[in-house]
Parts: sequence; structure tokens; C-alpha cells
Amino acid sequence: MATLAKPNLPRFDVEIFQNEYLADGAREVNAIVTVTSTGGGTSGGRPLGMTDAGPQRGDTDAAVVILVDCSGSMDYPKTKINGAREATAAAIDALRDGTAFAVVAGTHEARDIYPGDGTLATASPSTREQAKESLRRLTAAGGTAMGTWLAKADKLFLTRRDIAIRHAILLTDGNNEHESAEDLARNIERVTGHFTADCRGVGTDWRIDELRKISSALLGTTDIVAEPSGLAEDFRSMMTGAMGKQVADVALRIWTPANATVKFVKQVAPAVEDLTGRRAEAGPRAGDYPTGSWGDESRDYHVCVEVPAASVGNEMLAARVSLVLPPQVGGGTPEVLSQGLVKAVWTDDLASSTRISPQVAHYTGQAELASSIQQGLEAHRAGDVDTATAKLGAAVRIAHATGNDGTYKLLQKVVDVVDPKEGTVRFRKNVSEADSMTLETRSTKTVRVKK
Repeated sequence: MATLAKPNLPRFDVEIFQNEYLADGAREVNAIVTVTSTGGGTSGGRPLGMTDAGPQRGDTDAAVVILVDCSGSMDYPKTKINGAREATAAAIDALRDGTAFAVVAGTHEARDIYPGDGTLATASPSTREQAKESLRRLTAAGGTAMGTWLAKADKLFLTRRDIAIRHAILLTDGNNEHESAEDLARNIERVTGHFTADCRGVGTDWRIDELRKISSALLGTTDIVAEPSGLAEDFRSMMTGAMGKQVADVALRIWTPANATVKFVKQVAPAVEDLTGRRAEAGPRAGDYPTGSWGDESRDYHVCVEVPAASVGNEMLAARVSLVLPPQVGGGTPEVLSQGLVKAVWTDDLASSTRISPQVAHYTGQAELASSIQQGLEAHRAGDVDTATAKLGAAVRIAHATGNDGTYKLLQKVVDVVDPKEGTVRFRKNVSEADSMTLETRSTKTVRVKK
């Protein structure tokens, strides 16, 4: 573990968990990288990070845009649009003084209802009250084009290029029916890297894959709020999390030696998110993987590197993992916040080379858990009950063995568990759509290794 102190920055620590011993000729090295940030969060410091004009150190605040679905379906039942107003008011109340913000009504187009002049307001007691008054203009009529909403958020954020922490909250109750999948994809690609976003679906008529595409690209979360009455608390919690972020645009930089390659990089806690395809080259044999904004928190990443085969007695540095911030205005080098080393040692000791790191084994299981749930529910929708039962049975076994109690309880709403250790289950009759969607939406949430 290495920690490099930087003035005005939260403290970042990197810990590497692995079994560094490989059998003669073995090539694959696996490690869990635990990154912990402290001294940020709600400590009172102002956010730090990179803006379009370069990094701003200590003189910026956060910006938040709330995107509220106001399509016609939000009026059926009326509790949805009423719940959306209450939730947006709760989020506004949670804004820290000085935060730049806006509220957007999203239909087949996007209209900023507060402050309503194409800019961002600055949070204060008076502007919060004005914003809540404007929520009366959140009325349900029109279609759904979420890519348009994202483009509007991006345009609003660009009016404050001095701000580093940029976050959107998106709420919808339906499918993205009024723009093509290609248009949505183009809009997502256009705004990726400009801000982060948390997505919420209210009710059960929205599509998990659509919201997950948005939140994955924008390094946020997707969740279901089955009943509109739960929106206010959820929005308040999301806004509190956004207000806790203190440093933006942190990248996980992985350097590998000659003839070694990175096979994959995945965030594995607090949720599974594959970052492999997000690599940006960062000099000879190095690549950056985006991690977004940080407050006081800890995350785990699974890094897999393929190294050249070697014989017994050889050892090498398989990878150097660093947390970096982009360079300052005018160029220069990125700031290294912390780093750790992944090693490979070849041995003929069978006990050493066959031992699996508990951390690697645990998170391999958590990734399999998420995959089993998604495949099982997909098979059930397709009418393949045998495959669905086998996959969800495997999920029950893994959730039980790893102590993922949250996922285990969600599984119990979909299947009757006969034997959790063996993964023997039966599908329950009359499973509600809300329970099925909640299980699938939260399937990527993981638990950390038991100490």
C-alpha cells in the first residue's frame, strides 16, 4: 500500500489483495484493488477536480441538474407526478449552499423550469424556496426522449465551466419511446465524461437496460422505486451522496511491463461495473479507467493481467496501479494520489500456487451472482423455466455462502428456497413485476469480503 499526500486533496489509500504465486508457466495474475478516500465527504472542503478549462483547486462547488419525467404516463396514477414533485423538493432541500442547480421537465423535449433562463441557479435559502415554488410547473403531458434530457443537462452544466463536480439525477416511469435507440446512444456518448448521473425508475413500466446504459456510461447508479411514496426519501439520499463528493475525474491508471496486457478491470464493490472498455491510453503501456467523483468512501476493483510465461524462481512486477487526477491548466503531469503494486512469483510449491486469494474468490462469486440473476430472469421471461431455476438456484447458493443478505432476501420474493447451501429452489407463483424488477435492478450490488 502506498499513500501520497497532496495539499488540499482527500487522502487516498490503495491496498492490493492477491496470491502472487503462480505455477510454472502460468500467465494470469488476479488482484483486488481496494481504494479508500478519507478527509473529503462532508468535511466542509470544496470539491476538487478537472473542468473543461482545467482543474480548479479549492475554489469551486458542485452542480446538480434534476431531470424529471413529465410525460403523460406520469399522471396515471396521479401519485407519480405528485411523488416526483415531492421528491424534487426533498432533493432541493438537501442542496448545500453555493451549489449550482437546475430543474428540468423531461418529455419528448427538455425544458428547464428553474431557474428557467438556460443557466444554473446558486443554492441559497431564497433560491431553494423559489425552486420549490416552480415545481407547480411539473405537469404530465407529452412523450419520453431521455437523450434529449441528457443533452439539456450537458448544456446547463457548460454554463459553469468553473465547476468540477457535476451530477444529474434522472427520474422516469416509462420507456424511451420518442427517440430511437441510436439517438439515445449518441446522446449518451456525447455527454459521457462531462457529468455523472444516478437514474431512478418509478413503478414497473420502465426498462432496466435503458437506464443502466445511462448510469453505466455516466458512472452512476440505477434503482427502482416501486411506489411513488418512496421517491422523496430516495431523492434526498441521492442528493446527500452528491453533496458528499469532493474530488472529480479520478482515474485508475494501470501500467504493465512489456509483453503484459490488462485482460479486464471491473469495479466489484459496492456494485459490479465492467470498466474494461472504458480504457484511455495514458502513455507507454499505461491506461486510465474512469472512476468518477469521490467523497469519504471505499471501492474495490478486480484487475486481471496476463503476463509472459516464466519458469520457477522468476518474479516480476505484473502491474502498477495508481489513482491519478488530470494535469493542471497549461499541461504538466497528472497528480498521483496513491498507488500499489501487483506482483507475480513463479513457484513449484503446489500449495502456494493453487491457493486462491479470499478477496479474488469472493468478488468472482459476486460477479457470478449478478450474472446468474440476470440470466435467470431473462430465461424465465423467455419461458425457459429449467434454465431460470438453475440460474436463480446458483444465485441463492452464492448469496447465502457470501453473506449477501440483501440479494438473498430479494431472491426469496421470486423463488421458494428449499436448500440454500445446494441452491435448490422453486419459482414462486404469481411473482409481482415489482419484485422481479427489484431483483434484477439490484443484482449488481455486492457485499464486501468478511473480515
